[in-house]
Amino acid sequence: MRILHTADWHFGRTLEGRSRLAEQEAFVDELVRLVHDQQIDLVLLAGDVYDSVNPPAAAEQLFYDALARLADHGTRPVAVIAGNHDHPDRLAAAAPLAQKLGVILMGLPEDRHEMIPISRTGEQACLFGLPYPSESRLKELLSEGAEEELLRAAYSDRVKHIALGQAKHFRTDTVNLIMSHVYVLGGAESESERPIQVGGAYTVDTSALSVGAQYVALGHLHRPQTIKTASLMRYSGSPLAYSFSEHGQAKSVTVLDVRPGEVAKPEELFLTSGRPLTRWKADMGLAQVHGWLQEGRDANAWIDLEIRMTEAMSMEQIHALRKAREGIVNIRPVYPEMEAAAAGEAAMRSMPMDELFRRFYARQTGGAEPEPELVHLFMELLEAPQTLS
Repeated sequence: MRILHTADWHFGRTLEGRSRLAEQEAFVDELVRLVHDQQIDLVLLAGDVYDSVNPPAAAEQLFYDALARLADHGTRPVAVIAGNHDHPDRLAAAAPLAQKLGVILMGLPEDRHEMIPISRTGEQACLFGLPYPSESRLKELLSEGAEEELLRAAYSDRVKHIALGQAKHFRTDTVNLIMSHVYVLGGAESESERPIQVGGAYTVDTSALSVGAQYVALGHLHRPQTIKTASLMRYSGSPLAYSFSEHGQAKSVTVLDVRPGEVAKPEELFLTSGRPLTRWKADMGLAQVHGWLQEGRDANAWIDLEIRMTEAMSMEQIHALRKAREGIVNIRPVYPEMEAAAAGEAAMRSMPMDELFRRFYARQTGGAEPEPELVHLFMELLEAPQTLS
């Protein structure tokens, strides 16, 4: 069977107040074409359908339209799980209606697997779907202690316990799949995942999901990437770049061919929809920016502009730039004194702690030098273990 894995649509998300709805609509159109052209038998959507638990109506309408088109009157199964940005109950509320189209909607993390028949090949997929498994959604306290390492271990153990329970349903004559929305140790995040919980206590060790599936379809991180582990485990990434930290990233979906009992063969299919995000750094001031605009540089992009100025930038100049190119999102003038201050801060961060203390002491006392004994005492206090009374 042929499976398409996608995630992190974030319908309803904006870029500094600018709507991305037209780009998201174009993505849906492209995805529907891909599913048809690639003869996809099963679509997996690994969470974060929406950007908030209370999405705008236009975002919900686009999602339901996408489901109907992908399912193609019930001829192609589609499975969706809730991510941390989705309201689990709200996402799953339409499950009875969606099921009539062969669409599976999973909101809360549960001990649940789905047997999905594939009509074209006569095969079956055994899918364990694990929506975002926070403590509150699991409805349990995973650790009495507050230490991050203890909570991380307990969290990873809990996810592994659930996965092992569902892996018992895997068979040699089915295509065995896991889909989850979770941060797996070793994944590379970007700023656009904020303010979600990445890393820290809610980190799952790769062994927690390495329980015998032929493919583990992940959502949560926006950069497409394969996680190094015994099982084939991959983040499909987001279909659009949602912050300037993702500028230059190629966006894609993952398509895999897999038969029961055989190793899955994944392929990355790159997307063309969506406006690129780019950063301009104009070291030669406004004249350089206007030159780029006249030559049509990055005509369809969202632009984060940093411009070096020797004089204060006027509101008229800012308005003129925005009028010349609606895609300019941020304008950050940089002045010589700002660069000097930044260089000074960088130099301070690289100094040894005792030297930083000497400079602080001199500034507070009008230029006096601290006694060596005082510096030594400060370093002893700094290195002493901290205890709570």
